[in-house]
Amino acid sequence: MISLKQYLDIETTGLSKYRNSVTVIGIYNGEEVIQLVEGIDLTEDSLNDMIRKTKKIVTFNGKRFDIPFLSHKYPNIDFSNLEHHDLMYSCWKHGWKGGQKAIEIMLNLSRDSGITSGLEAVRLWKRYRNGCENSLKKLLEYNKEDIVNLYHIEKALEEKGKENN
Repeated sequence: MISLKQYLDIETTGLSKYRNSVTVIGIYNGEEVIQLVEGIDLTEDSLNDMIRKTKKIVTFNGKRFDIPFLSHKYPNIDFSNLEHHDLMYSCWKHGWKGGQKAIEIMLNLSRDSGITSGLEAVRLWKRYRNGCENSLKKLLEYNKEDIVNLYHIEKALEEKGKENN
């Protein structure tokens, strides 16, 4: 089934697409969360299947981070056919500054995982790789909050746009 729009976020072992790896890719279509995990079900084929099922992706800072990172790690996947809405730039246009977590706080969006930084996500991955299964559960919960909150940020931007018209 083709989804018209999917919210995408990745977790990595660091910020360098040259030295670091993708650990989790999360996609949310407004109803269902799909997460691919390195070493379990994250492959170029599984990612390509997800990408082929969408027309538009929504990210936060994805033009500078997520998509270049994925394009480097998975060079056989063509992301150029996708319409891409990077919410970071839309937030900036409305004077909403800061990263995704800062915008979430401004909009009173909740996070139950208690994880509020990408650095903690890297630490959780390292703990998982050292045998702590609970760390993977926490990392997946964090990623889910990221992608579901993208949906809520987009809705808030749409409401803000209506107010300004």
